[in-house]
Amino acid sequence: MPVFTCDLAKAPKTFEHYWEHTVGSGHATLALRSDWQKQLSRCHKELGFRHVRFHALLCDDVGTLVREEDKLIYSFFNTDQIFDFLLGAGIRPFVELSFMPEALASGSATVFHYRGNITPPRDYNEWTALISKLAAHWVDRYGAPEVRQWFFEIWNEPNLKAFWTGSREDYFKFYKVTARAIKRVDDGLQVGGPATADNQ
Repeated sequence: MPVFTCDLAKAPKTFEHYWEHTVGSGHATLALRSDWQKQLSRCHKELGFRHVRFHALLCDDVGTLVREEDKLIYSFFNTDQIFDFLLGAGIRPFVELSFMPEALASGSATVFHYRGNITPPRDYNEWTALISKLAAHWVDRYGAPEVRQWFFEIWNEPNLKAFWTGSREDYFKFYKVTARAIKRVDDGLQVGGPATADNQ
């Protein structure tokens, strides 16, 4: 059995409530469900976390980007529904930019039951256009002061083969062009990372 000791002669340290910063919540489309929204609202009220992060905001089932007859069609309706709910509940999004929309994917490798595409973009100009349009839309809809309080993460754990089929150099290029696309919209937007797994 482990031994617990407490030295009352030492100066106390603050116990950081790390869970109050951000919680994770699976797949982005869950945030469109009323039961998820009810549960998240209760968790936020009881635990006090400030941000929520999820995978697959750019997957096809969210409908952010599709290609029809070689024309790219953007729709931010579902992302707006998700973020409107979060902000209305007093929670800010921790924006993980993933996974690759099929319309931009360079390959067919996927992850999870919803088949999130894990390949680099086949055309970086089309990818950065999507990111620029998204960031500009959010700044326009919610205001720059609000969106500057969000966190932008470029992809999920690209050092794991399960999540990224490209090389390390491919990811660094991807990170650079994505971060620049966000910063061109507003230099005050917070881009972090690279976000890796296993402390790599």
